[in-house]
Amino acid sequence: MSALLSVQSFHVHYGAVEAVRGIDFEIREGEIIALLGANGAGKSSTLNALVGLVPVAAGTVMFDGSDITHNAPETLAPAGLTLSPEGRRVFGTLSVAENLLMGAYGIRDKQAVAAAWDRVYTLFPILHERRDQFAGTLSGGQQQMLAVGRALMSNPRLLLLDEPSLGLAPKIVEQVFELITLLRDQGVTLAVVEQNVAMALEVADRGYLMSGGRIVAAGSAAELAQSDSLQSAYLGAG
Repeated sequence: MSALLSVQSFHVHYGAVEAVRGIDFEIREGEIIALLGANGAGKSSTLNALVGLVPVAAGTVMFDGSDITHNAPETLAPAGLTLSPEGRRVFGTLSVAENLLMGAYGIRDKQAVAAAWDRVYTLFPILHERRDQFAGTLSGGQQQMLAVGRALMSNPRLLLLDEPSLGLAPKIVEQVFELITLLRDQGVTLAVVEQNVAMALEVADRGYLMSGGRIVAAGSAAELAQSDSLQSAYLGAG
């Protein structure tokens, strides 16, 4: 598999604080990558910088052969790179349908948008049932479906999921990870930041373990599951 996204010497700063410190990694076409690590390891900062929500302080980001290091966020979704953020962040006073339409912002191909509507409503029938309901009145699991659906409206080639199971009931968590596998089977490449390590490694092909803003281990999901570095990172000793 070729690299759909590759990152070299990647740094992210918040003022004087170095959140990400010179990491290198790649995401290959058609795979699921797990990005693991304790809180504060730099995982969310990495995803946010990849889609331009925070600036890249140094390094290079290549996506599908193009340098996107300093691209504006609104240019990346039409190019095929989309983030479903931590905490869902739906627009509570807008309807479900209006939230989904926000995900298609910048997509000019009407046929592609129509196909995206069909795809999202097929994946999440409850969103179709509640398309006129205010998003803020949905359950946590339904809001997570909406957040993922909104990201899918741009027909991404690479979907970044930041803590998709956060705050959800165990039954809904299982459904979220079934969805992740289904999306990969439909041709979407995925990178998942997730605190549920066991579930993440169960669906992932490969993974990267972060600690202190650096990548401290990498390998197949099976290799990471057996790695001493995994336990060390979550105990704060990585």
